Amino acid sequence: MVTSRRLEKMKQVLKTRQWDLRVFMDYVYSEHNLAAIVRTADAVNVWRLYYRHQKKIRINKEIAMKADKWMFIEYVDEIENFYKNLKSQWYQIVATLLDDDTIDFREVDYTKPTLIVLGNEVDGVSEITKSYADKKVSIPMYWMSQSLNVSVANAVMLYEAQRQRQLAWMYDKMQIPQEVYEETLKKWLEF
Repeated sequence: MVTSRRLEKMKQVLKTRQWDLRVFMDYVYSEHNLAAIVRTADAVNVWRLYYRHQKKIRINKEIAMKADKWMFIEYVDEIENFYKNLKSQWYQIVATLLDDDTIDFREVDYTKPTLIVLGNEVDGVSEITKSYADKKVSIPMYWMSQSLNVSVANAVMLYEAQRQRQLAWMYDKMQIPQEVYEETLKKWLEF
């Protein structure tokens, strides 16, 4: 039995869900990092998360704090088709990496349809991701470390996207199609 207060919370979350802000985890292995990424994506109200991995991912339930229950998480099998499909929908592919030609992550306009791609902490994003990336970004580091933990980098970038989208009033109008809203609400009511 869902209380009226919880029902209103579900409706509000769906009405502010950012349909065209998505995250792709390109061979992110750690179940702890995956869980933290899912939790932050839920907090910012990202519509969908994608992952590519050689085996089924496990998400640490204690870290996720049930955020995975409310998120749509999808496995990507054919990476080139995945990128081509998003590009045909006018998504910009924003990949995090350590390269000489990266730009500061704050220079990206996240009010556009955006897929943020995160790589694993050892190898970074895949070569195929690099070839499809519209923007290659890094988070400025002013000390000895070269990079942040992948889940922390995700949080930094998503909160910049949230900041820009709030300033553009994007959380004030429903972005998801009505039929998707109704289907999702029905699914959530079954939990």
